[in-house]
Amino acid sequence: MRTIAARRYAACMHGSSDVPNRVGHLVDRKPTVTPERLVASLVPPPTFTHVAFDTYRPDPAEPSQAAAVQSCIRFCEEAVTRRAGKKKLFGKREVLPGVGLYLDGGFGVGKTHLLASSYYRVDAGSEAPTAFATFGELTQLAGVFGFVECIDLLAGYVLVCIDEFELDDPGNTTLISRLLSALVERGVSIAATSNTLPEQLGEGRFAAQDFLREINTLASIFTTVRIEGPDYRHRDLPPAPEPLTDEEVAARADAAPDGAVLDGFDALCGHLATMHPSRYQALIDGVTGVYLTGVHPLDDQSVALRLVSLTDRLYDAGIPVVASGAKLDTVFSEEMLAGGFRKKYLRATSRLLALTAAGQAEDSGRTST
Repeated sequence: MRTIAARRYAACMHGSSDVPNRVGHLVDRKPTVTPERLVASLVPPPTFTHVAFDTYRPDPAEPSQAAAVQSCIRFCEEAVTRRAGKKKLFGKREVLPGVGLYLDGGFGVGKTHLLASSYYRVDAGSEAPTAFATFGELTQLAGVFGFVECIDLLAGYVLVCIDEFELDDPGNTTLISRLLSALVERGVSIAATSNTLPEQLGEGRFAAQDFLREINTLASIFTTVRIEGPDYRHRDLPPAPEPLTDEEVAARADAAPDGAVLDGFDALCGHLATMHPSRYQALIDGVTGVYLTGVHPLDDQSVALRLVSLTDRLYDAGIPVVASGAKLDTVFSEEMLAGGFRKKYLRATSRLLALTAAGQAEDSGRTST
């Protein structure tokens, strides 16, 4: 007779399971996202819920990191001052244009930590609301509400933080640039991050050059802060762990706490194609660990980009990953890594390594106890 774990593995390869157990399956979830939820989600992700400038640990060997903290603090002070406006006669205040901060650097140097810290610092120092979103989330917000309505929605904010500003889609870049220009005129300050490719770091060429060129007239409001250093996610981390067998993954999922999900890699990739990436956050609500079987390199760019989006949501939520099949740092092909979405794939690889290391550590901890 097959073990429960073996039966569960066989079921997950077909997309669902009839084995009664608390282990769930992402492929069985069909999340919906309302406009109200989109607005409510304009906050830093769970991984960065409790960050602050004081909890950022600059690398002593990289002075630009400590300098970036001070630049962010000054920016926050100016953003609050400008939102308050300039006092005029009869007690009225003149709205001042917002200011911009662009955090530029390689993967894993703490840009999102500083961006979220800026969000919390400004949120505590101003009566006006603050917003935090990825580039994709902001694009989705504009799509759901409409361009003009989105401006009206955010015009009263003191600060809009945009994590991972993307430059590989000219249409979306133009849309968001127009949106930000309108918001800045209304006194909203903007803070944004983006990644610089490793080889460009060596050349001294940062992504800021591309960013400032693409946002055209808005470029003049931004102060660029360069943050150098190695990927902190790989500090003291071993290389990608050796993959487990399918049955080992199923057994670990069975032993995991409530909230674990077990899915076949192909079934999950197929399920991701049935919904817009803006639903991926709702897809993983309540999930405590993702267990994947049958991981293999991808040859379809659309499938790969959807996996990137899911990886970002898993990383933001701090959800560990345990997998069988190919190592997760081999999922994106060399051809993909040489193409136009190279930044996204490298970022996703970095994050997958961190998540699998976390998954391995959690499982080891349960085994040792």
